[in-house]
Amino acid sequence: MSDPVRSIAERVRTRVLREGVDLGRDESLATRYAREEVRRYNELALGGAHDGLHDELGTERDVVAELTGYGPLQPFFDDPGIEEIWINGPTRVFIARNGVAQLTTVVLGDQEIRELVERMLQHSGRRVDLSSPFVDASLPDGSRLHVVIPDVTRSHWSVNIRRFQRRIRTLPQLVELGALSREASEFLRMGVLAGANVLVSGGTHTGKTTMLNALMSNARTGERVVTVEETFELDLDVRDLVQMQCRQPSLEGTGEITLRRLIKESLRMRPDRLLVGEVREAESLDLLIALNSGLPGMCTIHANSAHDALVKLCTLPLLAGRNIDAGFVVPTVASCIDLVVHLSIDRQGVRRVDEILVTTGRVTDGAVEAEPVFVRRDGVLAATDARPRRLEKLRAAGFDPEIVLAA
Repeated sequence: MSDPVRSIAERVRTRVLREGVDLGRDESLATRYAREEVRRYNELALGGAHDGLHDELGTERDVVAELTGYGPLQPFFDDPGIEEIWINGPTRVFIARNGVAQLTTVVLGDQEIRELVERMLQHSGRRVDLSSPFVDASLPDGSRLHVVIPDVTRSHWSVNIRRFQRRIRTLPQLVELGALSREASEFLRMGVLAGANVLVSGGTHTGKTTMLNALMSNARTGERVVTVEETFELDLDVRDLVQMQCRQPSLEGTGEITLRRLIKESLRMRPDRLLVGEVREAESLDLLIALNSGLPGMCTIHANSAHDALVKLCTLPLLAGRNIDAGFVVPTVASCIDLVVHLSIDRQGVRRVDEILVTTGRVTDGAVEAEPVFVRRDGVLAATDARPRRLEKLRAAGFDPEIVLAA
């Protein structure tokens, strides 16, 4: 932040305190105050008090961003093409555009980074300090904030802001982008309408949340949907929707609400479909129990392939306790999960669906048996010759998967 912007912003803050107004509720007021103080600053410059401003409008925008936005980071928030912003240190501010990382010219002081994080956490009620050096929170625009502070990090605060592309909301849009074939899109649409349990897998930043949003755009209008997440990320266009997120413990170590607790509570809310943002630990057991009760659901999981996703989902529930063993978990995964959609991202930042598996419902040599119905070969996602027995679930709902699988 330049010295003139810092000085003018401080003048506006002093005026706000004196007049007792709230700039957060009226951004036009912040703009007016900034414009008046910029003009006053230039008038003083004419008297020789300091150097004048070469760009009044630019300075005015910077002051407003400092007062009501996120200061030097605000232009990145205003740019719809930027997917992610992260800070490794004062001179290491990065952005990702179309999946490709870029080092910016922005330089921030350590104190400035702390003030930006505090401003971002203001609306969430969450905190980050020595007793709680990690924080996950949602920003008002739906972006996800993750912060880690020293001494967990070496010397500087690590800040990551994941933004979500609201322009991609449906499967046809993914088809237009080349991430999905029309036949695979129609097959997934049938699966959602038939109440199939879907596992979306992939690495970091491959578009798993976007895929979940796109899949849910095909849900029936009358469905009551309950979502469970660590922090709010899903942005669903659903009429009957309940969204829940975890809560951190208080300073006294009480009041924590975990993902496991939320999944259990969701079952008391009469859901027609349950969505879990991501499974990482023992909450996978509670999800399987919910799906095993006949409740349709979807979730995401980090994995290197569709088969690895099934193996991981068979392993995570074992973290729930010694009384849980593979003899229960593996057959439950085989009977509950219907489809696995695996995503990837290449070095050019292009995201695509690589594979769609359908489980057979059987366990072979201790592993869940599944067959690929769509595989990407030579850059094209095409149907295979597989016809797993599980496709009967689609036929029972009145759909004919042969229409797209034979294409």
